[in-house]
Amino acid sequence: MSVLVVGLSHRTTPVALLERVTVSGDALVKLLHDVQSDENVSEALVVSTCNRVEVYAVVDRFHGGVTAVTNMLAAHSGLPQETLARHLYVHYEDRAVQHLFTVACGLDSMVIGEGQILGQIRTALRLAQEEGTAGTTLNELAQHALRVGKRAHADTGIDRAGASLVGVGLTLAERALGDITGRRALVVGAGSMSSLSAATLSRAGVTDIVIANRTRERAERLAETVGGRAADLADVPAELAEADLVISCIGAGTRTITPETLGHRDRPLFVLDLALPHDVDPGVRDLPGVTLVDLKSMQQDGVGDDVSDGGRAEAICEVRRIVTEEVAAYLDAARAALVTPTVVALRSKAAGVVEAEMGRLLSRLPDIDGRMRDEINQTVRRVVDKLLHEPTVRVKRLAASPGGDQYAEALRELFGLDPKTPDAVSSLEVEQ
Repeated sequence: MSVLVVGLSHRTTPVALLERVTVSGDALVKLLHDVQSDENVSEALVVSTCNRVEVYAVVDRFHGGVTAVTNMLAAHSGLPQETLARHLYVHYEDRAVQHLFTVACGLDSMVIGEGQILGQIRTALRLAQEEGTAGTTLNELAQHALRVGKRAHADTGIDRAGASLVGVGLTLAERALGDITGRRALVVGAGSMSSLSAATLSRAGVTDIVIANRTRERAERLAETVGGRAADLADVPAELAEADLVISCIGAGTRTITPETLGHRDRPLFVLDLALPHDVDPGVRDLPGVTLVDLKSMQQDGVGDDVSDGGRAEAICEVRRIVTEEVAAYLDAARAALVTPTVVALRSKAAGVVEAEMGRLLSRLPDIDGRMRDEINQTVRRVVDKLLHEPTVRVKRLAASPGGDQYAEALRELFGLDPKTPDAVSSLEVEQ
């Protein structure tokens, strides 16, 4: 079984098309189960954000797995397969591991080094665990990716060098409005992106922050953390009239902000739409004094390209080195793990031989005392352990190299191990 990733992101896909593929809520849960239910797939995990939709699957056949996942994405998005296929990328085995680690470090993000992707991967893993679609392989892979992402941010300046989408958005806001200190900001939504937006606004010196959300309680909790106040979604038109800066992050598929909700304004307004699907009607761009920046315009303008490098190039090189190192470590461990059930099965067979031979010996020497019996038993077991020690240590080390699974197969052949026994050992380890 091997890891396969099939996905599309802001690097390969126009935002308008990416918006149609993005899944959340019940649709995301259904996609998880639909993918896993295919005969070629045993495990599934989906990372779905405003910048990417990626399906990670453990498959027994490459072509069958790619076809299954592509079909599922097409069915859930309603897009023709040929349209979708033009924008999909596929990574398999080693390259799939490298891709996930690269994503976790923020190297594949719209703004290099943003840290929000770690939380999004964690959320994707948690959902797959809750739904029972992530097994041993994807659990270990995703957990390792999270550790790699944390290491990259801790050991390099990638998170400081690469501003978040919100940070870049505020830079663009200052170009449109001037100094935003003391301005009134409206944040629409109370999820993870909204929380990041509110916190970034607060750090930027915006002291009048309003959080509008469908669930009032969540809006109140977020407002309390930034010293702002809460409002209902129904209050958005009234709050827009008083706002200088708006960040919308709901992504529910409905237009929360339209030319009608904005009405007539007598002062400039900057609107940052970070939602996918979009929250803001593109028509607001035509209103006098209104500046709208969304993911599509960021993509077209090469967001972040004109932001000060701040040591980013050096940090990126260091993160790439970390990714290369961690991919090698993960693959070595994964290959070594393949031989472990065979080694355990071999030792189990040896223990069975010792037990049987000791039984025969004691049946011939019924008068032997307990002390002597224990000494003989320990001596025989030590001999067997010493004979097995060197080959089992070597086979574990050799298994970590490419093609290492062949050594496990050779071990099973040489010692006449039942192929079902290592599988049973492996299954027992998963259950425990």
